[in-house]
This record gives sequence, C-alpha cells and structure tokens, in this order.
Amino acid sequence: MDSTRVDRWLWAVRLTKTRPDAAAACRGGHVRVNDRPAKPATTVCPGDVVRAQIGDRTRTVEVLRVIQKRVGAPDALTCYLDRTPPPASVTPVAARERGAGRPTKRDRRVLDKWRAQQR
Repeated sequence: MDSTRVDRWLWAVRLTKTRPDAAAACRGGHVRVNDRPAKPATTVCPGDVVRAQIGDRTRTVEVLRVIQKRVGAPDALTCYLDRTPPPASVTPVAARERGAGRPTKRDRRVLDKWRAQQR
C-alpha cells in the first residue's frame, strides 16, 4: 500500500480520537498536506508532511509509513516522524494586583498580544 486518505491515516496513527474528528478537522481547514489545504479524501504517501491543528496544538508530522487500520500506540509511533516544534515556555506578561480595577486599553492590548503569541 503506497497511499491512503488523510482522515483515515490521522485516525490510524492516533493523532485524532475518531475518524469523524479527523474528517471534521479536514473540512474545517485545520489539516494541510505539503502546505496545501486537505480535504478528508486527500491522499498521503510516505514523505508527505502533514500539519494538523488538533485541539489547541498544531502537530507537524512527516509520513514514514502508510497504514489504514488503527494500531497500538507503539506501532503508530513508527508510522510518522514528529517535527512539531517544542512549546514555548509560558511566562506571565503582567500580573495585576487584586482590586486594581478594570484593565486599561493599553493593558488590554498587551493581554491580547500575549494571547495571540500563545496560539
């Protein structure tokens, strides 16, 4: 077997819990294969790079082996090479004192900028 559907592969290597979750991620635009948006029926082959936003994490994996059936976790790890960058260390930007009142417009901009960097 040299190729399979991306939704089936994501489910088989345990990146998503269910196949409908994988298909919904594809339809929602959260999955890209070789930097192109992927539909659930997009085929993946060994050597392809799959980037999927699952939950609040974006996983980047390279396909090493194509499988169609769900396998155990140790076997699933042999099917892809995880190229996901390590998460950035979380440092609080600003700590507000209790009872300091509502944030100012400047404080709000700083918070919004920090939240955007955390994604």
